[in-house]
Amino acid sequence: MKKLATTAAVLALGAATVAVAPAASAKPDTGCMQAGIAVLKDAGLFSTVAESGLPIATAVAVGVKPRATTDVGSLPATLPLSTVLADHRAGDDSLFIYPWC
Repeated sequence: MKKLATTAAVLALGAATVAVAPAASAKPDTGCMQAGIAVLKDAGLFSTVAESGLPIATAVAVGVKPRATTDVGSLPATLPLSTVLADHRAGDDSLFIYPWC
């Protein structure tokens, strides 16, 4: 697990969850989260991702890039929707850079 500047990423592979906590002073980037939801809905993937998660490979295929400080190898290959949304809200402290944000 890799620590980001002010973000703690906690992996619990058994429960298939990753919690991303933004800095206390950071305001959640809900606009980025809403844009991410729209991208999933436009692609017809929202229900699938809600049920089964989002493979990192699929996200990368549409232009999502891991930040230099993100150790992708320490993450599960598929992230639950709750994790994807939390990462969008993390703004500059997110694990990934989203082209729509």
